[in-house]
Amino acid sequence: MANTTIGFGVVLILVGLVSYFATGAASWTALIPAIFGLLLLMFGIIARNENMRKHAMHGAAVIGLLGFFGSVSGIWQLFKMMGGEAVDRPEAAVARSIMAVICLAFVALTVKSFIAARVLKKGE
Repeated sequence: MANTTIGFGVVLILVGLVSYFATGAASWTALIPAIFGLLLLMFGIIARNENMRKHAMHGAAVIGLLGFFGSVSGIWQLFKMMGGEAVDRPEAAVARSIMAVICLAFVALTVKSFIAARVLKKGE
């Protein structure tokens, strides 16, 4: 799961960088996905250490949850846009929607991994 965390971190970093430069570097807030991605990347690297894995993955799961809850509003704005309604900063709504989906997928995989680890531990 450490490598998966690193992969999700890299994807979020790319989303943040693309958002930032696609909007003409107008606002640093476009880099928020990259900040969350950097945190996931760091937790993933820490999780490669067997002694730190459990704590690092729990930290990564918290970052994923915070990322999802902080960006889920973009999904509602995206639905408004698809319905023809105008929203403020449509690029931000798209970037937040992408971040929300990525973070939700990461949290789902993390929870699945936690459950599998618990079942494996009980079986031993």
